[in-house]
Amino acid sequence: MASVEIWYDFGSPASYLGYWELKNVAERTGADIDYQPMLLGGVFQAVGNTSPASIAAKGKWLFGDLSNYAAKYGLPFAMNPNFPVNTLALMRGAIVAQRRDELVAYSDAMFNAVWRDEKDMADIAVVGATLTEAGLDAQAYGEGMQDQAIKDALKAQVERAVAKGVFGAPTFFVGEQMWWGQDRLTWVEEALSGS
Repeated sequence: MASVEIWYDFGSPASYLGYWELKNVAERTGADIDYQPMLLGGVFQAVGNTSPASIAAKGKWLFGDLSNYAAKYGLPFAMNPNFPVNTLALMRGAIVAQRRDELVAYSDAMFNAVWRDEKDMADIAVVGATLTEAGLDAQAYGEGMQDQAIKDALKAQVERAVAKGVFGAPTFFVGEQMWWGQDRLTWVEEALSGS
Protein backbone atom coordinates (compact mmCIF):
# COMPACT_ATOMS: atom_id res chain seq x y z
CA MET A 1 0.00 0.00 0.00
CA ALA A 2 1.22 3.51 -0.82
CA SER A 3 2.27 5.76 2.04
CA VAL A 4 2.77 9.51 2.41
CA GLU A 5 4.60 11.42 5.12
CA ILE A 6 3.40 14.84 6.22
CA TRP A 7 5.74 17.07 8.25
CA TYR A 8 3.80 19.82 10.01
CA ASP A 9 3.54 22.38 12.81
CA PHE A 10 0.27 23.58 14.33
CA GLY A 11 1.31 27.21 13.95
CA SER A 12 1.38 26.93 10.17
CA PRO A 13 -1.93 27.74 8.47
CA ALA A 14 -0.75 25.94 5.33
CA SER A 15 -0.10 22.87 7.49
CA TYR A 16 -3.68 23.04 8.74
CA LEU A 17 -4.99 23.02 5.18
CA GLY A 18 -2.58 20.35 4.02
CA TYR A 19 -3.22 18.15 7.04
CA TRP A 20 -6.97 18.02 6.48
CA GLU A 21 -6.90 17.79 2.70
CA LEU A 22 -4.31 15.00 2.82
CA LYS A 23 -6.90 12.87 4.64
CA ASN A 24 -9.15 13.23 1.57
CA VAL A 25 -6.25 12.40 -0.74
CA ALA A 26 -5.48 9.28 1.32
CA GLU A 27 -9.12 8.22 1.21
CA ARG A 28 -9.22 8.58 -2.58
CA THR A 29 -5.93 6.74 -3.13
CA GLY A 30 -6.06 4.19 -0.30
CA ALA A 31 -2.73 5.50 1.02
CA ASP A 32 -1.52 5.39 4.60
CA ILE A 33 -0.52 8.69 6.23
CA ASP A 34 2.66 8.83 8.29
CA TYR A 35 2.24 11.89 10.54
CA GLN A 36 5.51 13.67 11.40
CA PRO A 37 5.13 16.66 13.74
CA MET A 38 8.08 19.04 13.94
CA LEU A 39 8.92 22.42 15.43
CA LEU A 40 8.90 24.68 12.39
CA GLY A 41 10.81 27.42 14.20
CA GLY A 42 13.61 24.93 14.87
CA VAL A 43 13.67 23.96 11.20
CA PHE A 44 13.72 27.63 10.15
CA GLN A 45 16.63 28.29 12.49
CA ALA A 46 18.57 25.28 11.23
CA VAL A 47 18.17 26.07 7.52
CA GLY A 48 18.10 29.88 7.64
CA ASN A 49 14.48 30.21 6.53
CA THR A 50 11.78 32.61 7.77
CA SER A 51 8.00 32.67 7.67
CA PRO A 52 6.53 34.06 4.42
CA ALA A 53 4.24 36.14 6.65
CA SER A 54 7.28 38.06 7.92
CA ILE A 55 7.19 40.07 4.67
CA ALA A 56 4.21 42.40 5.00
CA ALA A 57 3.05 42.41 1.38
CA LYS A 58 3.53 38.65 1.03
CA GLY A 59 1.79 37.99 4.34
CA LYS A 60 -1.22 40.05 3.29
CA TRP A 61 -1.47 38.13 0.02
CA LEU A 62 -0.75 34.76 1.65
CA PHE A 63 -3.73 34.74 3.98
CA GLY A 64 -6.08 35.60 1.14
CA ASP A 65 -4.58 32.76 -0.88
CA LEU A 66 -4.94 30.34 2.05
CA SER A 67 -8.57 31.41 2.44
CA ASN A 68 -9.13 30.52 -1.22
CA TYR A 69 -7.66 27.06 -0.63
CA ALA A 70 -9.77 26.60 2.51
CA ALA A 71 -12.89 27.37 0.47
CA LYS A 72 -11.75 24.97 -2.26
CA TYR A 73 -11.20 22.20 0.32
CA GLY A 74 -14.45 23.00 2.17
CA LEU A 75 -12.58 23.74 5.40
CA PRO A 76 -13.48 26.35 7.99
CA PHE A 77 -10.52 28.71 8.32
CA ALA A 78 -10.00 31.80 10.45
CA MET A 79 -6.88 33.86 10.82
CA ASN A 80 -5.84 33.40 14.44
CA PRO A 81 -5.48 36.83 16.09
CA ASN A 82 -2.55 35.42 18.11
CA PHE A 83 -0.47 34.67 14.99
CA PRO A 84 2.41 33.97 14.97
CA VAL A 85 1.62 31.18 17.42
CA ASN A 86 4.40 29.91 19.69
CA THR A 87 3.94 26.16 19.27
CA LEU A 88 6.84 24.82 21.34
CA ALA A 89 4.57 23.31 24.01
CA LEU A 90 2.05 22.11 21.43
CA MET A 91 4.71 20.33 19.38
CA ARG A 92 6.14 18.74 22.52
CA GLY A 93 2.58 17.60 23.14
CA ALA A 94 2.59 15.98 19.70
CA ILE A 95 5.57 13.87 20.76
CA VAL A 96 3.65 12.89 23.90
CA ALA A 97 0.70 12.02 21.66
CA GLN A 98 2.90 9.82 19.45
CA ARG A 99 4.00 7.87 22.50
CA ARG A 100 0.40 7.53 23.72
CA ASP A 101 -0.79 6.44 20.24
CA GLU A 102 -3.08 9.48 20.14
CA LEU A 103 -1.32 11.62 17.53
CA VAL A 104 -4.21 11.92 15.07
CA ALA A 105 -6.77 12.83 17.74
CA TYR A 106 -4.30 15.29 19.28
CA SER A 107 -3.39 16.86 15.93
CA ASP A 108 -7.05 17.16 14.91
CA ALA A 109 -7.76 19.02 18.15
CA MET A 110 -4.73 21.32 17.99
CA PHE A 111 -5.18 22.32 14.35
CA ASN A 112 -8.88 23.05 14.86
CA ALA A 113 -8.20 25.05 18.01
CA VAL A 114 -5.72 27.32 16.22
CA TRP A 115 -7.15 27.69 12.71
CA ARG A 116 -10.87 27.03 13.11
CA ASP A 117 -11.65 28.20 16.63
CA GLU A 118 -9.02 31.00 16.92
CA LYS A 119 -8.01 29.92 20.43
CA ASP A 120 -5.02 31.40 22.24
CA MET A 121 -2.95 28.23 22.42
CA ALA A 122 -0.10 30.01 24.20
CA ASP A 123 -2.39 29.93 27.26
CA ILE A 124 -1.78 26.59 29.01
CA ALA A 125 -5.27 26.68 30.54
CA VAL A 126 -6.77 26.93 27.04
CA VAL A 127 -4.59 24.04 25.90
CA GLY A 128 -5.75 21.95 28.86
CA ALA A 129 -9.40 22.70 28.18
CA THR A 130 -8.92 21.86 24.49
CA LEU A 131 -7.34 18.53 25.38
CA THR A 132 -10.16 17.70 27.78
CA GLU A 133 -12.77 18.60 25.15
CA ALA A 134 -11.01 16.19 22.78
CA GLY A 135 -11.17 13.39 25.35
CA LEU A 136 -7.41 13.49 26.02
CA ASP A 137 -5.73 13.46 29.44
CA ALA A 138 -4.72 17.09 29.95
CA GLN A 139 -2.67 16.32 33.07
CA ALA A 140 -0.66 13.60 31.33
CA TYR A 141 0.05 15.94 28.43
CA GLY A 142 0.99 18.82 30.71
CA GLU A 143 3.47 16.62 32.56
CA GLY A 144 4.78 15.12 29.33
CA MET A 145 5.47 18.52 27.79
CA GLN A 146 7.90 19.18 30.67
CA ASP A 147 9.68 15.82 30.39
CA GLN A 148 13.28 16.14 29.22
CA ALA A 149 12.99 13.00 27.11
CA ILE A 150 10.08 14.60 25.21
CA LYS A 151 12.04 17.82 24.73
CA ASP A 152 15.00 15.84 23.41
CA ALA A 153 12.76 13.79 21.10
CA LEU A 154 11.32 16.97 19.55
CA LYS A 155 14.85 18.29 18.93
CA ALA A 156 15.73 14.97 17.30
CA GLN A 157 12.61 15.22 15.15
CA VAL A 158 13.73 18.64 13.91
CA GLU A 159 17.13 17.17 13.08
CA ARG A 160 15.44 14.34 11.14
CA ALA A 161 13.35 16.84 9.19
CA VAL A 162 16.36 18.94 8.26
CA ALA A 163 18.34 15.83 7.27
CA LYS A 164 15.52 14.88 4.87
CA GLY A 165 15.63 18.32 3.24
CA VAL A 166 12.60 19.87 4.95
CA PHE A 167 12.68 23.69 5.04
CA GLY A 168 9.01 24.61 5.58
CA ALA A 169 5.58 23.24 6.36
CA PRO A 170 3.73 21.29 5.34
CA THR A 171 6.20 19.04 3.57
CA PHE A 172 5.11 15.76 1.99
CA PHE A 173 7.13 12.72 0.98
CA VAL A 174 6.09 9.81 -1.19
CA GLY A 175 9.15 7.61 -1.09
CA GLU A 176 12.09 9.96 -1.64
CA GLN A 177 10.06 12.53 -3.62
CA MET A 178 9.40 15.70 -1.63
CA TRP A 179 6.80 18.44 -2.08
CA TRP A 180 6.46 21.60 -0.02
CA GLY A 181 3.14 23.37 0.51
CA GLN A 182 -0.51 22.40 0.63
CA ASP A 183 -0.81 23.62 -2.95
CA ARG A 184 1.31 20.65 -4.11
CA LEU A 185 -1.23 18.01 -3.10
CA THR A 186 -2.22 17.40 -6.72
CA TRP A 187 1.28 16.00 -7.35
CA VAL A 188 1.20 14.06 -4.07
CA GLU A 189 -2.08 12.46 -5.15
CA GLU A 190 -0.70 11.61 -8.58
CA ALA A 191 2.34 9.94 -6.98
CA LEU A 192 0.13 7.95 -4.62
CA SER A 193 -2.11 6.90 -7.51
CA GLY A 194 0.85 5.81 -9.60
CA SER A 195 -0.06 8.34 -12.29
